[in-house]
Amino acid sequence: MHRYPKPHQTIVLVLGGVLIVLCTLFITIAISVPSVEEYENPAKQNLEAPKTPFLGDEEAVIIEPTDNKEEVILPVKKVLFEYVEITDGCGHHYEDECVNVRSGPGTGYPIVARLRNGIVLKVGGKVEHKDRTWYKIVFDEWLRYPERVTSDWYVAADYVDVLLDEGDRNLTDHEIATSTKRIIVDRSEQKLYAYDGDSLFMEEPISTGLELTPTPRGTFTIFKKTPSRYMQGPIPDIADQYYDLPGVPWNLYFTSGGAVIHGAYWHDNFGKQYSHGCVNLPPEKAHKLYTWAELGTQVIVRD
Repeated sequence: MHRYPKPHQTIVLVLGGVLIVLCTLFITIAISVPSVEEYENPAKQNLEAPKTPFLGDEEAVIIEPTDNKEEVILPVKKVLFEYVEITDGCGHHYEDECVNVRSGPGTGYPIVARLRNGIVLKVGGKVEHKDRTWYKIVFDEWLRYPERVTSDWYVAADYVDVLLDEGDRNLTDHEIATSTKRIIVDRSEQKLYAYDGDSLFMEEPISTGLELTPTPRGTFTIFKKTPSRYMQGPIPDIADQYYDLPGVPWNLYFTSGGAVIHGAYWHDNFGKQYSHGCVNLPPEKAHKLYTWAELGTQVIVRD
């Protein structure tokens, strides 16, 4: 004799089955759907982090927000620019043979300038012509007299060394200068001293400003660095005369009025006043100081 479940037992069995199905469905959804945290944090989904374009081997940092609004410092690569330094040109006073700048990539083009050793110029392109490499030079900076650059500039690779540098760098408003390094410019001695803490890094003869254009005294901060600058300006007390110096190398700016520590390829009178307010060093010494000095380095100019 068959026994059939009573009505109330049938209801219990049906409800139990429905409950089992609902639980199974809930667990499946919970496993397959990402959490809110996973939506906001791509790293937990094994997604590839955004790529930062780079050129060069030195490390830098980039700051990105996270889900908890904290800042995470991630390693990236510095962007480097190509420069050329004249190494097989003429001397300070145009003695020996200078490097000719051509208006196009070949010796058949007109000569538009002559370059001395120590000049550093920014590269804007490279051309191969008749088994010879030519670098196109760019002046992507503010020029006081832009009309003096009347044509394109091309320099043959035979007479230069190629350099890689970050280009213009500035101490921005939100940055805090924390360097322990300092540079002392002594106008009476015509010497420059560079220290890291109490350790002397450099002691070199320099040329500071002449009487009519003195290097300003005081305590300053290096707020800008650039490996190349086209310097132009009038010569005080000489009518219709001006200086025109392309590729002034290894510039460390320390006043908003344009006082700069830089290399000088146009003279060798170091140890005597000579400049229009800047601090002149031999190009190779200026390069060494430029590489060592950081944005935020203190500069003290004294008598």
